[in-house]
Amino acid sequence: MSVRAAAHADAAASAALQRALEAGAGHDAEYGDALSNHLPMALCALYRLGADAARLQGYAAAYAPRLRPAPAAQTWVAGDAWASRLGDAAAWPAYRDLFSAWLQHEGGADVMGAVLPRLMQGCGGAAFHGLIRTAYAVQAAHPGELADALAHWACCWADLGPLPDVAGTEADPAAVLRQVPRPAQPPAGRLIVHRVAAAAAQPGFAAAVARLHVDASTLERLARGSAELYAASGNFTVLHMLTSAHALRVLLPLLDEPLPAVRTYWHAFAAAWVASGARDRGPAPLRAWPQIVAFAVASDDEHVIKLVDSCREQERVYGGDVWRRAASRVLAKG
Repeated sequence: MSVRAAAHADAAASAALQRALEAGAGHDAEYGDALSNHLPMALCALYRLGADAARLQGYAAAYAPRLRPAPAAQTWVAGDAWASRLGDAAAWPAYRDLFSAWLQHEGGADVMGAVLPRLMQGCGGAAFHGLIRTAYAVQAAHPGELADALAHWACCWADLGPLPDVAGTEADPAAVLRQVPRPAQPPAGRLIVHRVAAAAAQPGFAAAVARLHVDASTLERLARGSAELYAASGNFTVLHMLTSAHALRVLLPLLDEPLPAVRTYWHAFAAAWVASGARDRGPAPLRAWPQIVAFAVASDDEHVIKLVDSCREQERVYGGDVWRRAASRVLAKG
C-alpha cells in the first residue's frame, strides 16, 4: 500500500470511528443485568489496532443489537453538587447532561482535573469500566463520548471505604499482596464488583493494603504484575486489572497530584486480586504481535480487543516481553 493510500485508509477509519461514537450516544451505558456497554471502548481499541472503516462499521452493527436505547434526557438540577448522586445507577441521564454542559463551558482538561480525584475513590465500580471508558474517550478526543463515559463512572462509582492513614513502608505490591487476608474460596458474587466489595470487607484487608508505600513507580509495578498474572492464568477479573492499569496511566497526566489516585486504585486493585481467585495455568505459546493483533481485530470479543490494545500500548511505554506474553494468552485454547 502506498503512503497516500495508507493515509486515505487511516482517514476513512478515523471518520468511521467518529461516526460510530456519535451514533453510540443513542445507547444506554448498561445493558442486560447491569453489564457495561463496551461498544465505544472496543471501537476505540479496534481503531488503534489498525481496523479499517469497514471493520469498525461491521463491529458496531453486530454489537449494537444487544444494547438498550438511551433513556430519556434529564436536566441536572441547578445548584446540586456534582458528586451528590455518585453511585446512583439511575442518574446517568442527568449526569450526561451535567458533564456535557460542563465540558462545553470549561473543556476536558479542567473538568477532568476537577472530578478525577473524587471519581478515583470509586474506580473499582463496574469492574473498573468507568475508568476504562473514560480513558478511551479522552484518547478519542470526543466530547460527547467523554461526557457519557464520565456519567457512567459517576453512576457505577463504588467506594471501598478509606484506608488507614498510615505511611506505608513496603515498596513491592507483590510482597503486600502476600500478606493480604484471602478467604479459603474466592468471594461470592454475581458480578466482579460484588466480589471486589466482599474481598475488601475481609477483616484486616484495609490494614494490610495500607502497608504499600505508593510512589512514582507503583503504577508500573501494578501494571506489570497484572500482566504477569494474566499471562499465567487468563483470569477474567485479572484482565480488568490489566486494562484498568493502562487506563489509569492514560489519565494520570491530567492530575496535579497523581499519587493519591494511584493509592485509591491500589486499594481496588488489591481487592480485585483477592476476588479473582486466579491460578497459574502455565504459560501460553508466545505469538508474534502481527498474529496477535490480527486475531484481535477479527475478534467479536470486546475483552480480547481491549486486552490486546492495552498490552501493546503498555509495551510501547514500559518495554519488556510480559505484555506480549499476556496478549498471547487470548489465542490459547482452554
